[in-house]
Amino acid sequence: MCFLRRPGASAGWIWWRMLRQVIHRGLQSFFYKLGLFVSRHPVFFLTVPAVLTIIFGFSLLNRFQPDTDLESLVAPSHSLAKIERSLASSLFSLDQSKSQLYSDLHTPGRYGRVILLSKPGGNILHQADVILQIHRAVLEMKVNYKGYNYTFSHLCVLRNQDKKCVLDDIISVLEDLRQAALSNKTTARVQVSYPNTKLKDGRSSFIGHQLGGVMEVPNSKDQRVKSARAIQITYYLQTYGSVTQDLIGEKWESEFCKLMHKMQLDHQDLQLYSLASFSLWKDFHQTSLLARGKILVSLMLILLTATLSSSMKDCLRSKPFLGLLGVLTICISSVTAAGIFFITDGKYNSTLLGIPFFAMGHGTKGVFELLSGWRRTRENLPFKDRVADAYSDVMVSYTMTSSLYFIAFGMGASPFTNIEAVKVFCQNMCVSILLNYFYIFSFFGSCLVFAGQLEQNRYHSIFCCKIPSAEYLDRKPVWFQTMMNDGHQHTSHHETNPYQHHFIQHFLREHYNEWITNIYVKPFVVILYLIYASFSFMGCLQINDGANIINLLASESPSVSYALIQQKYFSNYSPVIGFYIYEPLEYWNGTVQEDLKTLSQGFNTMSWIEQYYQYLRVGNISATNKSEFISILQSSFLKKPEFQHFKNDIIFSKAGDENNIIASRLYLVARTSENTQREAVELLEKLRPLSLIQSIKFIVFNPTFVFMDHYGLSVTMPVLISGFGILLVLILTFFLVIHPLGNFWLILSVTSIELGVLGLMTLWNVDMDCISILCLIYTLNFAIDHCAPLLYTFVLATEHTRTQCIKNSLQEHGTAILQNVSSFLIGLVPLLFVPSNLTFTLFKCLLLAGSCTLLHCFVILPVFLTFFPPSKKHHKKKKRAKRKEREEIECIEIQENPDHVTAV
Repeated sequence: MCFLRRPGASAGWIWWRMLRQVIHRGLQSFFYKLGLFVSRHPVFFLTVPAVLTIIFGFSLLNRFQPDTDLESLVAPSHSLAKIERSLASSLFSLDQSKSQLYSDLHTPGRYGRVILLSKPGGNILHQADVILQIHRAVLEMKVNYKGYNYTFSHLCVLRNQDKKCVLDDIISVLEDLRQAALSNKTTARVQVSYPNTKLKDGRSSFIGHQLGGVMEVPNSKDQRVKSARAIQITYYLQTYGSVTQDLIGEKWESEFCKLMHKMQLDHQDLQLYSLASFSLWKDFHQTSLLARGKILVSLMLILLTATLSSSMKDCLRSKPFLGLLGVLTICISSVTAAGIFFITDGKYNSTLLGIPFFAMGHGTKGVFELLSGWRRTRENLPFKDRVADAYSDVMVSYTMTSSLYFIAFGMGASPFTNIEAVKVFCQNMCVSILLNYFYIFSFFGSCLVFAGQLEQNRYHSIFCCKIPSAEYLDRKPVWFQTMMNDGHQHTSHHETNPYQHHFIQHFLREHYNEWITNIYVKPFVVILYLIYASFSFMGCLQINDGANIINLLASESPSVSYALIQQKYFSNYSPVIGFYIYEPLEYWNGTVQEDLKTLSQGFNTMSWIEQYYQYLRVGNISATNKSEFISILQSSFLKKPEFQHFKNDIIFSKAGDENNIIASRLYLVARTSENTQREAVELLEKLRPLSLIQSIKFIVFNPTFVFMDHYGLSVTMPVLISGFGILLVLILTFFLVIHPLGNFWLILSVTSIELGVLGLMTLWNVDMDCISILCLIYTLNFAIDHCAPLLYTFVLATEHTRTQCIKNSLQEHGTAILQNVSSFLIGLVPLLFVPSNLTFTLFKCLLLAGSCTLLHCFVILPVFLTFFPPSKKHHKKKKRAKRKEREEIECIEIQENPDHVTAV
């Protein structure tokens, strides 16, 4: 190996160049020997992967188990909200306070919930009798378990004061309305206020989440209700943690949903929407059931596309079965990866639906590149050497991109990832990438060996029969000649490569390459890129986090229908925020009272403190010291029937004869718009810092916070870590690749594609949830997979001009890129017909990833690379010097041998 020193080049530059070439040639030599080894033992490399698939495939069938814990999957694993939940639960039982800590879709434990909606223009309060009939049917509903019948009264959460079932206060309001109707009174005499109303027993109750679509009486000081469209009732079940209790509760929830469906048929004047604790998980898992048939259709489309794109008119060199076997190679490797996942006690969830598409997009790229590498080899070589040459040509690049896939998803599976669903997906993807790589060089490599042997022996690529001679074909009909044509009539002394007649290569060489490099086309491409960059930047400024759980559910499921109605009619107020004071406090102190008022300012409060202060003011009672304050609180205030329920909100301790309040709680509700969840996050972010600077030590909690606490940061962290990991690898290998400008252009291209997908998916109403984040991680690798071979071939090209270099790069790699991206995009089409928000997000993100990559590979890079470095002038000077030297040698030979001139 000889290296010539360039004028002005330093010794360090020569050393780095030597090192790069040694590494590159060493890798090529290794993969040449690997290809030669596979070609000499094809049966072994065909059998071993097949046996592995059979073994792990059976484990997939036997050990399949779905994951039923939705919170552990999609809620941030490590969040302050979970710590606050533990602390709040240690003070006050969350099971007993479920009815007070109202949450839209994230209510803990088991429950049944129903929304009753009147017809447009109707008043749901006028149908109190019908609603109470449905309510009685729920209370009387029986569930049989091991010969015993259980009703709601056996399973309900009990109140501490009278051991009766906890029921929503709207039931009392409806009973009052019904009694008024039976006693010939007008409903106007039963005054219902909103959001706080006075009950018959004197209690003040917040019904903002139980009465929806409210119209108030104009100019009413006490906010009296004129009419309402909807009522929401929740039935809370006890949660003891026992398996038997949980089974009975699950059966009760199932019967509850069936009863609501039956009631809907009996009461056509009302619309009923039911929800139970298992509904979210059931509708999350429903996506997998709905997508099964569509995934098979997708596989068929990919098989068809790969088969057709690998075909030629030349029956000898056409490789339709190799395209089909390449797709099947990825399928069996994915089955093996799934088997390994379930053997290691993995549990299936619907987010894993993306793995077959992710694995297919990367795996088939290796398949088509190997096929293109085979076509670039010389036909006069033995088929084993041709396989080795194809490995040497392709596997270096494919190894690099597979390594970057593994690094990116490995970083996503690291402890830095705070979403369990993302972590599980990335772990599975790492296993799939490793198996893809192994199966392609082993199983598909063996298929390539057998196909090469058939080609060398002149067997038909489809019928596997000997191809007749040209003289024999000339005597046969046209249809027979077409079927058995081996392309001999197309081959001339100008064309030494018969594979140039592949329809994609022919299109690129004869039409597309000339068009895209035309000087009149380039300005329009620049304008197109500016438009692309503008929309991408505009979308990146509007990113929304996808903490809403309905983004992961089947779109036509009961949970989504319920959530939409709930958002429409019951979004005037935020979820009820528990405000827990966990240290002793001087409640009788005026300064403390002012601090509490400041903290609760702007909220609708349900507070024993507020009610107690009002009680003292109305009774003109003085309680300016500790003993008076606590004495009146215990002996008078909490004895009143309308205030007895506040006993559950205060924890007393007794030290000798002295009583102390060591902890207490109150409830805060904020006025919100339809975007309740985002505003709830804003409330949490405003209240939590106050606990650090205020003298009052408190925490705030609602079950919704567990799903939304720092969700935006948790969900974006994996893609940031993966992107940083890939960027670091590309920078560290800057001086180890053949040409550093290849890495530089690759970083720019991947950044452009990633930001384009991010911005455009935001404009397409895709939020930043766990599915879109996984797609963004995949986009990083998908872009590298397709841009890297094109860019490295360009920077290493030695043609006279950049235009000629990019033409040759497109001709060499354009076929494989177009084959893979077209197969990938066509395979996504069936996802569009799966009625699920999860698959809609998957379809949109992967469609944008494929389209943006295709746009850069075939439009943007071919134009921009003709403007910017690397320059090709030194190659032109070298070739000119070599040509001049060759002409001088020829002249000398002619002068020495003048007799040869005539011959020449």
